[in-house]
Amino acid sequence: MRFGLLFFSIIGAGIGFYLAEQHWGVLGFGIICFIVTLVGLYDFFQIRSPVLRNYPVTGRLRFLLQEIRPQIRQYFIEGDDDEVPFSKAQRALVAQRSLAMDTAIPFGSLEHMYEPDHVWINHSMAPIEVSDTDFRITVGQGQHSYRCSVMNISGTSYGAVSGQAIESFNRGAALGGFAHNTGEGGLSQFHRSHKGDLIWQIGTGHFGCRTKDGLFDPIAFQETASDPQVKMIEIKLSQGAKPGHGGMLLAPKVTPEIAKIRQIAPYEDCVSPPFHSSFKNPMELLTFIEELRNLSGGKPVGFKLCVGHPWEILAVAKAMVESDVVPDFITVDGAEGGTGAAPAEFLDHVGCPLKDAVVYVDNILKGIGKRDRVKIAASGKLLTGFDIARICALGADWVNMARPFMFSIGCIQARSCHNGKCPTGITTLDPLRARAINVPKQSEAVAAFQKHTRHALAELIGVAGLDHPSKLNRRHLVRRIGQAEVLLADQIWPRVDEGAILAGTTTSDPRIDNYWHRVTSTSFHPIN
Repeated sequence: MRFGLLFFSIIGAGIGFYLAEQHWGVLGFGIICFIVTLVGLYDFFQIRSPVLRNYPVTGRLRFLLQEIRPQIRQYFIEGDDDEVPFSKAQRALVAQRSLAMDTAIPFGSLEHMYEPDHVWINHSMAPIEVSDTDFRITVGQGQHSYRCSVMNISGTSYGAVSGQAIESFNRGAALGGFAHNTGEGGLSQFHRSHKGDLIWQIGTGHFGCRTKDGLFDPIAFQETASDPQVKMIEIKLSQGAKPGHGGMLLAPKVTPEIAKIRQIAPYEDCVSPPFHSSFKNPMELLTFIEELRNLSGGKPVGFKLCVGHPWEILAVAKAMVESDVVPDFITVDGAEGGTGAAPAEFLDHVGCPLKDAVVYVDNILKGIGKRDRVKIAASGKLLTGFDIARICALGADWVNMARPFMFSIGCIQARSCHNGKCPTGITTLDPLRARAINVPKQSEAVAAFQKHTRHALAELIGVAGLDHPSKLNRRHLVRRIGQAEVLLADQIWPRVDEGAILAGTTTSDPRIDNYWHRVTSTSFHPIN
C-alpha cells in the first residue's frame, strides 16, 4: 500500500500511452499518470525526506495538510478563548471597535470566575461618569514636554511591516491624537507622510543616525530629532520577545529601499548587535540620554527594556541617584510581547513577564524618590480597556500596543510575519500583497479602535470611582488564588514606600534589598 499510488500511476501511464491513438482523452490521462510517476520515482530515490522515500507521492499529502493545519485550526477547531497568542474573542473585539460596532456580550460572562488567577477590578458604591476620555500624561520638562496619550502604537519598523501599514498607523495616530513609535528601523517616508506624532526609537544598529561603521552619528541624529513630528526619543536596550538578541530583519525583506534607509547591504539578513556601542555602564547610559536630550533641543528621552537581571536596573537607579540625571520615561516591555521573527527559545524562556517587570521598575523609582520625574510605559500583549487599567494599577502611566493595531487594519494572525508572505499585506514588502491595505480606510479603523478602547477604559475607572487611570493603584485589583482565597494585588506584589531605598529601610521587595548595596553606577555587574 505504501507504493500503491506509484504503482497505479505507472500502470495508468502505460495504458494511457498504449490507447492514445484511440482517444485523445486517454492520452491526457496517460500524461497525468506519467507526471505522477516521475514525482513518485523522484520521491523514492531522494534522500532528504524519509517519509517520501517510504511513501512516494502519498507522503506529500502529509506536507499539504501540515501546511494548512494553522488555517484549519483557526477556522474550525480553535475555541473563542484559546490564546494562540491572541484568542478569537480578542481579535473579534478589536475588529468590532475598529468599525465602531456594538461590543456588548449577551447572556453572561464566559470567564471561569472561581478558577485561580481570575482577576477583577473593585467597583465603587459611588461611581462617576468620566466625560473626558482623552487621558494625557505629561512627559519631560519645559517647552518640549509631551502630552502623551494613555494608549499609543508600539514600535513598528518599515521593513518589518509594509509601507501601507506604516501609513495607516501614522495617519490613524494623527486622526486620534496619539503617538506612533517608529521601531528601530529608522524614520521612513511612510512614518512622515501623514504628520502623526512620532516616538523615534534608536536601537543598537543606530538606523537613521549611524556612521558607515555603525556607530552613533550626533549630526545625523540632531537633524532628524529636530523634526517637529518627532515628539520623544526612545533608546531601545532590549525587546521583550527577544531580550539580549538584536532586532532581526531577514534577507527577503531587506530590499534596496530598506537598505538605503538603514544604510546596510540589500538582501542580506539585518541583525542588530545585541548591545549598544554608545555606552558600557549605567552612568554612560545616563550621559548618552543627556546628550540626546541636548542634541534634540530638550525633547523627552527615555529607554526601552525587558527586565532581566534585577541588579542591572538597580545599577541604573544608583547612577540616577548619584548624577541626578534621569530618563524622562522608561518603556517596560514584557516577555509576552510580539515580534516579526525571533528564536523559539527567546520567545518562550527569556525575559521577565510584563506585570512583574512593571511592579519592579515602579518600586525602584519610588524607592529612590524619582517616580514623579520618570514615567513608565508598558507594552506586551495588552489589548482591552481592562488590560490598560490593570497595568496602570500595577504602576504604568501609559501603554503601547502593536499587534492589536495590526488586527485593526486586518491582521488575521496567520503568523507569516517572517517570510514576506503575509496574506493581509501588513508584514510584507511585496507590493501586490501590500496593495490590499487601503490607507484612508484602515487609518480610520486605527483611530476608532484607540478611541473606543479609551472609552471602555473610562467606563472601568468610572465605576471604580476615579476620573483618570493615574489614580489606579494595586488596591483596586483583586486576584483569585484558590477556590476560597482572594488577594489584593497590593498583597501579592511587594510595595515600596517613597524614598525607602535612600532612607536605608527595608523595602519589602527582596530583589531591591538583596542587591542595592552590591551595585555601582559604573558597572552592570554586581559586586560579589
